[in-house]
Amino acid sequence: MVDKQNPNDELSGYGPGGADDASGSGAEVDGEEFEAEADDLASRLDGVDVDLAEQRAAALRAGLADYELDEGDLDLLELSDDYPDGQFFLPALPVLAIVGRPNVGKSALVNRILGRREAVVEDTPGVTRDRVAYKAEWAGRRFTLVDTGGWEPDAAGINAAVAAQAEVAIDLADVVLFVVDSNVGATATDEHVVKLLRRAKRPVFLAANKVDDVRQEPAASALWSLGLGEPHPVSALHGRGVADLLDLVMEKMPEVSAVAKQEVGGPRRVAILGRPNVGKSSLLNKAAGEERVVVNDMAGTTRDPVDEQIELGGKVWTFVDTAGIRKRVHLQQGADFYASLRTSAALEKAEVAVVVLDVTEPISTQDLRIIDLVLESGRALVLAFNKWDLLDDDRRRYLEREIEQDLHHVTWAPRVNISARTGRHLEKLVPALELALDSWDTRIPTGKFNAFLAELTAAHPHPVRGGKQPRILFGTQAASRPPTFVLFTTGFLDPGYRRYVQRRLREIYGFEGSPIVVNMRVREKRKR
Repeated sequence: MVDKQNPNDELSGYGPGGADDASGSGAEVDGEEFEAEADDLASRLDGVDVDLAEQRAAALRAGLADYELDEGDLDLLELSDDYPDGQFFLPALPVLAIVGRPNVGKSALVNRILGRREAVVEDTPGVTRDRVAYKAEWAGRRFTLVDTGGWEPDAAGINAAVAAQAEVAIDLADVVLFVVDSNVGATATDEHVVKLLRRAKRPVFLAANKVDDVRQEPAASALWSLGLGEPHPVSALHGRGVADLLDLVMEKMPEVSAVAKQEVGGPRRVAILGRPNVGKSSLLNKAAGEERVVVNDMAGTTRDPVDEQIELGGKVWTFVDTAGIRKRVHLQQGADFYASLRTSAALEKAEVAVVVLDVTEPISTQDLRIIDLVLESGRALVLAFNKWDLLDDDRRRYLEREIEQDLHHVTWAPRVNISARTGRHLEKLVPALELALDSWDTRIPTGKFNAFLAELTAAHPHPVRGGKQPRILFGTQAASRPPTFVLFTTGFLDPGYRRYVQRRLREIYGFEGSPIVVNMRVREKRKR
């Protein structure tokens, strides 16, 4: 909303102290805070007549005509807020599940169908672990595309959980696309998958992948031996044959899914973030009431963001499980690097972030970095302290001290103590999420906001700087989600004074769980 061409415009930046740091990208941060004596601002504002406040704000707005405003300023002053949040129901989209052995190119085929690099792909087997759903479209028809991990018989440990998710995907699909590596041919594992598919009684299409040119097509014809009908030679890497295969799939695809849940539109999106192995996937599974995602003691199990619509506290939410964000030294290459990128993208699509912290370990620099990532994105924030059932008295004392020292910049964020493994106090997440989202959506009427500024500056004016005292001419809330305020001023406001304005805003209006952004526009009087 800030006119970046004008050097007099100042945006309160998200510094190390979070969104409310208000340090300003062009400001010299001096670390000084504006200290003011306690006053009765709240009671004075309660006594302000609403109609009178609106009239006064209109007069202040008209007074801006004496100052040099650009088109961006005028557009901002005309802004209105309209955010419909109602839920609505849509027919269940048909589901196409892609299954097969590890490393046959399932995720590459998913990316080819989607037309973008969505699924994490690497030249090593076993990158995908969860069944990940994507919204896709072909020939004007929308459907759900489900990517799965590689299925193997007699798998143990994490691979067994991955295989189980692939089997669930077959049961919850309308059509199945079975991918086989044509260069390798039919293996014993492929024959086991065929048995699974026959028991499921779903329409099955056999895709012979890695047929990059016509010379490799004879190898694909050998896959008739699987007994699934005609093998369709395709190249996920180059796109060869994929369009023809999708045309055939659409003929078998129903208009409305016979197995999928009804699509719920409009639920709030909740991104679950945290370091690896803090319990994000366990939290999603417990909230969903099923083993929706793979959970393992090995750190970094989740790779792709997994969306799941969950009913919690009588409301439908879209929970998004994300990959754990590692230290930067571990992000130089491989699947974990791309998983981290997907996590950042999932955060941008969400409305509120639940940052999961492991109470059995000290709050680390990485935890703080993840919280700062949420603040930079401008999303609402809830802190979930997980593994509370493992907390002893000694660790509890240290934890309180760590919270006081390391999380002082997000004291406004609701805190919930939970155990994702046992489900303890999981229901407390709902009021915390609702509180954070209500704050995130809050809009203060212009009249009230200017009455607040008038009372504040009358009692505690900005200090004189260089023989001049900056004045706030007019204030407006430019946006919500997060609440963003713009102050038209006659001079530069000290970062400490802007932080003071933010603190008083929180005292009066709450804003629990939401960052606040204060922008500043310095404007000069028109020359007569």
